[in-house]
Amino acid sequence: MSGWIIALIVGGVAGWLASLLMKRDASMGIFWNIVIGCVGSVVGNAISGPLLGVSGSVQEFSITGLVVAVLGASVLLGIVNLIKRGRLR
Repeated sequence: MSGWIIALIVGGVAGWLASLLMKRDASMGIFWNIVIGCVGSVVGNAISGPLLGVSGSVQEFSITGLVVAVLGASVLLGIVNLIKRGRLR
């Protein structure tokens, strides 16, 4: 049970940091920060695992997991920006 709570907190922080990096913070609320952060963690692990041999989980807090989640969330926001606006931002 506590793993899910940690995942939501770390996902929210990762989504918030990614939205700051991608300059989308004004258009996102806490719910979308959590969603983007958690989905970004999955995307980040899918990318960084095979390419770099690095992975991290948001269910157990670690700096590696947070960095992977932020990078994955940033990639996810970049893809959303590309689809919606035709540019990365």
